[in-house]
Amino acid sequence: MGKITGFLDYSRRDNAQRLPAERVENWEEFHLPQPDTERAQQGGRCMNCGTPYCQAGMLYNGAVFGCPLHNLIPEWNDMLWSGNRGHALSRLLKTNNFPEFTGRVCPAPCEHACICGLYGDAVTIRDNELCVIEDAFSSGGVKRRRPPQWSGKKIAVVGSGPAGLAAADQLNHRGHSVTVIEREAYPGGLLTYGIPNMKLPKSVIMRRVSLMTDEGVSFVTGVDAAAPETARRLTEEYDAVILCCGAEQPRPLGLDTAGLTGVLYGTEYLKVAVERQAFRLEIPESALANGKDVVVIGTGDTASDCVATALRQGCKSVVQLVRRPKEDYLAADGSLPADYAHEEAAAVFGADPRRFGTQVQSLVSGEAGALTAVVTAQGETLPCGLLIFATGFSGCEETVCRAFGVEQSDAVFTDAHRFCTNVGKVFVAGDMRRGASLVVWAIAEGRTAAAEVDRFLSGYTNLVQSV
Repeated sequence: MGKITGFLDYSRRDNAQRLPAERVENWEEFHLPQPDTERAQQGGRCMNCGTPYCQAGMLYNGAVFGCPLHNLIPEWNDMLWSGNRGHALSRLLKTNNFPEFTGRVCPAPCEHACICGLYGDAVTIRDNELCVIEDAFSSGGVKRRRPPQWSGKKIAVVGSGPAGLAAADQLNHRGHSVTVIEREAYPGGLLTYGIPNMKLPKSVIMRRVSLMTDEGVSFVTGVDAAAPETARRLTEEYDAVILCCGAEQPRPLGLDTAGLTGVLYGTEYLKVAVERQAFRLEIPESALANGKDVVVIGTGDTASDCVATALRQGCKSVVQLVRRPKEDYLAADGSLPADYAHEEAAAVFGADPRRFGTQVQSLVSGEAGALTAVVTAQGETLPCGLLIFATGFSGCEETVCRAFGVEQSDAVFTDAHRFCTNVGKVFVAGDMRRGASLVVWAIAEGRTAAAEVDRFLSGYTNLVQSV
C-alpha cells in the first residue's frame, strides 16, 4: 500500500466531461483524462483492504458484489500511486483481456463493493483501469503476444461480441488456431453495433481486433452461422465450436405495430445509427430521429443510449417513458440520479426527458402507416414520429441453436458451472448461456469457456476460470 492515508488525504475525482450542450454536437468520446499527478492520487486512495471485496465477484443473497473477472484492483491501484504503470498493466491484463472496453462501459460493480465507499466515496476504479490501458496503448506498452508453438487444434467461435472475443483471445494465446465467425460486416458484436461511438469509439474496438489478428486470430465477417449448411461445415471442420451469439431476442411489444413505420427496438435503432454514423451506410429515413418527436420506452443503458443518439441525430423532442414510479429510482438522499443522456436532454430541451409511472396504451398513425403519436394509459397523447422500445431481452435467438442442434429455452442449456451443450463439441458462453448481462460478465464467461474447451482439447488447462 503506497499511501497509507490516501483515502483520508485525497477526495474522489472522476474524469472530467465535456459540457452536455457541447458534446451532443458530435459523436466524439466526452470523458477527458486527468493529469498524471491527479491519477496517482486517485490510485493512492485505495485502502488495500485485507479482504478486497472490489475484486471478489461473489454472489450473496442473489446479488453480485465486486468484479466478476476478479481484477487485482488493489495491486494496480498501488502501482498507479507509485508511478509503475508497466507493472500496473501486467497485473491488469492477468485477469481482463479488454480493459479498454470495461473501462468505458462497465457500470463498475467493483466500485459498489469498495470499502472506501461505505463512509465516503469509492475509489475511481474504472477510471484508473482505463488510464492504465490507454497509457499502455499510447506508450507502446501493449505488445503483440504470439504463442511459441501451435497445438494443431482448430476452434470456431461464432459471434464476435465480448464473450466471443475473450474466448478467442484466451485460446489463441494457448496455441490453438481460432477463427471468429461474425454475421455482420464488422466484428465486435454488441460492442460495435449496440453501444454508440461517444461511449465506446469504434476505433478502440478495431484497434483490439487488429491486435488479435496480428497475434494469430482469424476473423470472417458476413457469414451467418444460422444457416444449416454453415453450422454443419463448422462442426465437421473444427475440433470445437463456441457459440457466443448473445441474447438479442427482444421482449414482445404488447402493441399492434402491423403496417406501421417508425417503430424500432432499442438495439435495432442503435445498430442502424452506428451503420450510418461510423460506417457511412444509407439508412431509411424512418429509422432516423432527425426532426422527429422521439419516444423511448424503457430504462437502463440501452434506453439512455437511444436518448443520447436521438439528440445527436437532431430530434425535435425526446421523451423517455418509465413504467415504474419515480420513488423506485431515488437515491438514499432523496435525489434522482441522472446519467449522461438525461443531462444532455436537459441541456438541449431544458428538462429531464423521463416520465415515470407511464405506459403506452395505443399507437396513432397517419397516411401510409406512418406513426404520428402514442397514447398513454393515463389518456395523454404524445406526438411521436419515432417510437423506440428499449425494454430488455427475452433470450437468445432460436436460429443458431436450431442450426447446431443445441437445446435452449430463454438461454442454451448447460450443466451448472459448465459451458458444454448437449452437442458433443459445441460449447456456449456469454449472454447466450446466462441471459442478457454486462460486458464484464461476458468477458468472464468467454474466459471460462475457453478454459473448458482447452481442457476438452488438451486433456488439461492452465487457463484461469473466472466464473
